[in-house]
Amino acid sequence: MRCFYHPDQALHNPLQYLRYGRVVDPKDLPIRTEQLLNALQRHDLNTCQPDEYGIEPIVKVHTQDFIKFLQTAWEQWQQLPKDRGPEVWPSTFPYWNAHPDQDARPTCRATSFVGQLGWYLGDLSVSMGEYTWLSTLRSAETAVAAAENIISGSMQSYALCRPSGHHARSDRASGFCFINNAAVAARHLTKKFSKVAILDIDAHHGDGTQQIFYNHDDVFTISIHADPSGYYPFYTGYSDETGEGEGKGCNLNIPLAHGSNGKDMLDAIDNAHRAIRDFGAEVIVLSLGYDAHEHDPIGVLKLTTEDFKLIGERIKAFELPTLVIQEGGYAIDVIGDCLDEFLSGFKL
Repeated sequence: MRCFYHPDQALHNPLQYLRYGRVVDPKDLPIRTEQLLNALQRHDLNTCQPDEYGIEPIVKVHTQDFIKFLQTAWEQWQQLPKDRGPEVWPSTFPYWNAHPDQDARPTCRATSFVGQLGWYLGDLSVSMGEYTWLSTLRSAETAVAAAENIISGSMQSYALCRPSGHHARSDRASGFCFINNAAVAARHLTKKFSKVAILDIDAHHGDGTQQIFYNHDDVFTISIHADPSGYYPFYTGYSDETGEGEGKGCNLNIPLAHGSNGKDMLDAIDNAHRAIRDFGAEVIVLSLGYDAHEHDPIGVLKLTTEDFKLIGERIKAFELPTLVIQEGGYAIDVIGDCLDEFLSGFKL
């Protein structure tokens, strides 16, 4: 199995995060990548540095104006009054009556950068620093490189993506995510495969991935996550969301009760496997997060470290080419062990 990572991904170093009305220390820290790289080394897996693919694969799932905003956000932030904060952070958000039949919103009408902040940055977990765009670009390129490895004939590939991506919508960043790496990889895989399945296993619903493919029938999106009625992202992730238009029936949400354990997760994966088989998927993109772990500081599920080995075994049993995209997981002391266990069960 080939693994991909670019050291520039560690340059993104957020300083703040709003939780329950308080500015607290951020959760997506660069040290996360160190723990995951150490786990790969324990399996004698070295990472390959991805080629510089640029934005071409990205704009196949994200809008041009959103990408331009991300590219120029830090420069524009520097032009605001001197009492600005240390990071790009929105302070106003638009009301938008969502239209699931549309792939994206219209271009932001505000020409003011402050107005654009709330349009393109969807919450207060996506503060941006000087190197956020570079890290984000490299993270997406890591996903593309891993997809190219699958296209070349490999059965397994791992993309150590940071920042994560599954909350990023076609035209909006949120939930620590700026570019949807899994969506970029899945769309890239359609160069060879006519039917792609994205299986998202994470404490949080993959709302961005769902939105991007909600009207499409060539990518089947499945998300297993904690019940969103009382947990981020709150507004999506319910079982009655099944797709729109040509994508009707191509989205499956499997919400789990808060406190669910490894057995509950494995049962949900078995349900997902049946759906993937019925869809006729030729390849799988696995969005894998470790915030379902019982010790995660912002998690509500109760998986143990050892449960991730069983998850790896279940995914391997699908017997399909599988691209693993790294998503969340913020218990620094355990995420490396979670990847270690997953690889023990997953590797061919």
